[in-house]
Amino acid sequence: MRSIWKGSISFGLVTIPVKLYSATEQRDVSFHQVHREDGARIKYKRVCTADGEEVSYSEIAKGYELPSGEMVVLTDEDFAELPLSSSRRIDVLQFVEREEVDPIYFAKSYYLEPDAQGAKPYVLLRDALESSGQVAIVKIALRQRESLATLRVRGGVFVLETMLWPDEVREADFPFLDEDIEVRKQELTMATSLIESMEGEFDPTEYKDAYREALQAVIDAKVEGREVARPAEEAAEAPAADLLSALRASVEAAKKSRGEKDGKAASGKDGAAKKPAARKKEPAKGRSRKSA
Repeated sequence: MRSIWKGSISFGLVTIPVKLYSATEQRDVSFHQVHREDGARIKYKRVCTADGEEVSYSEIAKGYELPSGEMVVLTDEDFAELPLSSSRRIDVLQFVEREEVDPIYFAKSYYLEPDAQGAKPYVLLRDALESSGQVAIVKIALRQRESLATLRVRGGVFVLETMLWPDEVREADFPFLDEDIEVRKQELTMATSLIESMEGEFDPTEYKDAYREALQAVIDAKVEGREVARPAEEAAEAPAADLLSALRASVEAAKKSRGEKDGKAASGKDGAAKKPAARKKEPAKGRSRKSA
């Protein structure tokens, strides 16, 4: 990996020099726009709408359009004067419980690696933070923009999660939230049973991007000159008569699927699959009104 930023974690009077790396990468298949007839790349020109002349990068500035249609032109000098706290410092603001930070705020993940001289304070803060069970709320300036972020530990390394600002998260304002929707006790019981029947340990390696794999297969087929086979469409299941019937059928299907998976799981001496320990369930919470 190649670092994209260098700076330091500022923790009280302690300074920890670090390097920043992108922790994730998109695996989408990338394409170019080409001419259908000969496959040649398509090029675009930057043209001024006022005179139709092509404009070089050095002559391009950023413009903010006013409601009146007028344009406010901002130059590099204007941006250089903005009050960023620091372009090379991660300021620790406070420590909070992990559950207090709603995942909806998270934007992008980065790894932090210590410089050689910062390894000891890095490990010290890492171990202290991990043992506390908390995350650090920090501020960082990346790409000319200040962001709120969290600092947590994953696999012995600090992970920086940049966050959206509160006014960037939309409110869920939907009509059904104000409706008085009745949920029968039997339906709630069956829905809870469905959740229990589908419980398991999360293993991300069990899932795959089927669309990307199919797209890559199409590309490979084009390269090899083979005929591209179209996958057979799955038969659509008949809709259930009512919600309770749908839940009951879903529970049965989940149990059947779980039974097939359990057959592959580790078994005891008598060959029977081991059952997970029962967990005490908390009463369900929701905005819907329940009735018998």
